[in-house]
Order: sequence, then structure tokens, then C-alpha cells
Amino acid sequence: GTVLFGDAYYSFLADADRRGARGNVALQRLQLLPALVNQAVGDALSDLLFVDAILQIKGWTIADWTGLYVDLPSRQCKVKVEDRTVIQTNENETRCTSPLQLQDALDAAIATVNQQAGGASSRCFVRPSGTENVVRVYAEAPTPQQADELATQAAKLVFDICAGVGQPPVFPSSKM
Repeated sequence: GTVLFGDAYYSFLADADRRGARGNVALQRLQLLPALVNQAVGDALSDLLFVDAILQIKGWTIADWTGLYVDLPSRQCKVKVEDRTVIQTNENETRCTSPLQLQDALDAAIATVNQQAGGASSRCFVRPSGTENVVRVYAEAPTPQQADELATQAAKLVFDICAGVGQPPVFPSSKM
């Protein structure tokens, strides 16, 4: 994947530098990060060196690092819509910024699945395709059935709120 450093990152560094934290080892490390990774093409080798540096600094093993992430079952689909541009997302495409009622409805669907799963951390996001009038849906939950249920709910929300065309996707294990 590509690691990108945004304006907030560079502003933070400049602000820390102005406060006289220049001798701080952590700040020096942060200032070197953009030189280590290739932001233009997402060079895997530089990403590997980046991870290795973090592991060395933190004194972690690969097992420690992989234990931070639990891979959950997921479901992806796409919903045909009249106009994909009605969907707008934040910078990393994890939140829908327009139409606002869509993100609120997605949050409610996520909360329902989390409650059914005993407080798990499901997630779901949508984004417009860059080339066709479809909205891509991604759902992740503790079980395949819950991922299917969340994806089905999200697809129906996109269909209803964003002028869906045809039929919204429904997955076999979904209760909808």
C-alpha cells in the first residue's frame, strides 16, 4: 500500500520544531519518515523498511505486530445508481460526507450488528466508483453471516438514499 503524509502531518512537525523540540529523538524520527517511504508509487520495499524500523524502535517481533490486527470476515458488493457523484467521502474513504443521512444510517446499521455481536467492532463504508455509476460497499463483521447482513443493509441504504437502479444486492446468509 501507499503511505501518504498529509498537510496535518507537516503542520505538526513544523509546530513542534517552532516549540524547540528539535532535539527530541521522536521528532527527528518523524521528520525522516517521508524520506523513507515512497509516497508516489507505494514501493513495497520502502514500506517493509518502514515497518522494520518501527518494530526495532518498539522492540516488537513480527508476532507482536500481527497480533494487533484481527482479520474479520468481509463482504464487498456494488450498487448501481443513477449518479455516483451524489456520494462524497472523506479523504481516506472510510466515512460518507454526502448525503449526510447515509452515513448516519450506516452508523446505525453498524451499531446494530455490533450489539448483536456482543460489542464487536464491525465496520462498513461506501464509496463511489471512479469509472461507472455504481457505489462500492465494504462490510466487515465477526461472522460471515453478520458481514453479509451488514453489507445487505448498507447496499439497501445506498439503493434507497442514492437513487438505486435495478435491485439492491442481497446475500444468501442475510436475514433481509
